[in-house]
Amino acid sequence: MSVSLRFFDSHAHLNNDQFTDDRAAVRGRMQDAGVLRVCEIGYDLESSRNAISSAAAEAGCWAIVGVQPNHPEVAQDPTWLDQLDLLAQQPNVVAIGEIGFDHHYAIAPVAEQEELFRAQIALAARHHLPIVIHSRNAHADTLRVLTDVRHPYGVIMHSFAGDVTYAEACVDIGCTLSLSGPITFKNNHAMHDVVTAIGLEHLLIETDSPYLSPHPLRGKRNEPTNVPLVAAFIADRKGMSLAEVAHATWQNANRLFGLSDDTP
Repeated sequence: MSVSLRFFDSHAHLNNDQFTDDRAAVRGRMQDAGVLRVCEIGYDLESSRNAISSAAAEAGCWAIVGVQPNHPEVAQDPTWLDQLDLLAQQPNVVAIGEIGFDHHYAIAPVAEQEELFRAQIALAARHHLPIVIHSRNAHADTLRVLTDVRHPYGVIMHSFAGDVTYAEACVDIGCTLSLSGPITFKNNHAMHDVVTAIGLEHLLIETDSPYLSPHPLRGKRNEPTNVPLVAAFIADRKGMSLAEVAHATWQNANRLFGLSDDTP
């Protein structure tokens, strides 16, 4: 990969314990690979605070704060939304997420997940921030809520997984699809079709580090250094250059997160 290209990893968890022993080295490799910007994602209040700390300390890092549907225990504290409101106002916070539905683990009932989801969409709207969606085995519920709300400040479908019909439905209501390592898997034909069908203007790239490593690293710990592999797969499927994909996804991410090209 040419390091003259610039890549934006729109979704990573570098505060995960899997990076405890070599986090600085991971960040160094990321920069060397041309991955000059990354969003650190919260999934509960503590991880959201940690994301803000990382964004304050690391060049090219921005924070996304929110409560994932697999952490409904956060809402047992009646002040949780007020706490998240304060976090959303901190410097370097560029979105609310990851929020939505998870019917795979189904830790909370659907109604409880939806209450968390809608409360955080409303919070994002008050602060004019985009939202980052966690949707696992929950296509219908996710589309139902997003169609009802029509959030006007940007909607990012984190690690999008689905067929072309679902992808087009998401794009039709204003979503941007963030693509991750599984699109590179040999037998993931549905996502191969999505990559071909959906215009580059509707796409981001991400790693979801330390999860979802792309081929040929599947099963190993993922890190932002690998996001160019996702971009390269998109370029190959679309018959484009890697430079075109890197540039478009860089610009798409900057636009959605409200960053200028020369933001420090």
